[in-house]
Amino acid sequence: MPYSVFARYYDELTANINYKKRAEYFHEIIKRFNVTDNNILLDLACGTGSISFEMSELGYDVIGVDNSDEMLGIALDKKFDNNLNVQFLCQDMRSFEMFGTIGVTLCVLDSLNHLGSIDDVRKVFERTALFAEPDGLFIFDMNTEYKHKNILSQNIFIYETENVYCVWENELNEESLEVKINLEFFEREENGLYSRSSESFSERAYSRESIERILKDTGFELLAEYGDDSFENPKEDTQRIIYVARNKNTHQLLS
Repeated sequence: MPYSVFARYYDELTANINYKKRAEYFHEIIKRFNVTDNNILLDLACGTGSISFEMSELGYDVIGVDNSDEMLGIALDKKFDNNLNVQFLCQDMRSFEMFGTIGVTLCVLDSLNHLGSIDDVRKVFERTALFAEPDGLFIFDMNTEYKHKNILSQNIFIYETENVYCVWENELNEESLEVKINLEFFEREENGLYSRSSESFSERAYSRESIERILKDTGFELLAEYGDDSFENPKEDTQRIIYVARNKNTHQLLS
């Protein structure tokens, strides 16, 4: 999904996310379940690279994939400004290509919720299985149906930083649990006035049962499901589920 204004201010608008802490959480999951010697970590839908860089600092050989030129442009600026060792590729996560097998695949920050159908989710799982090391890990998170119904819902959120004022407006389809999100940006100009622009996208919630079924269908063994960046089981009011799966395919899947 292409972004322009959103990419420019994404890091400012997500400054509340402790990427270092989240990376350490995923690192702990990997230590608990990893059984391979493959140190390559694929960060699917990596955005501006914040998780990619943190995982690299933890010792992984990181490849970041995203289909937004604008997001990757920000990631590359951060890479070169800070001399960071991460490779970035502009690809759609439903059809990405790798040159070899991957030890760990991450897809976090509700990136899979941005996919418009369960068939698209299946395509991502198939591609991940295709390039995953035998017994390699697939770790991803997804916003829950509860969050779409009760937190995102029809709500409006306001974000204000030094450079931009953002109005985040949601519209929930209660049948499909798709939330259409409209962002109105008011950017501060040098003369003190503001310029206005808009961007829109959608997120869809998928049931745990459907995700578990597709993991099994694509050759993954589900190892764990955690709620809200913890090591506890998900509850009725859990907003984000972290899934941990292992590739049990003995042959590569066809796309």
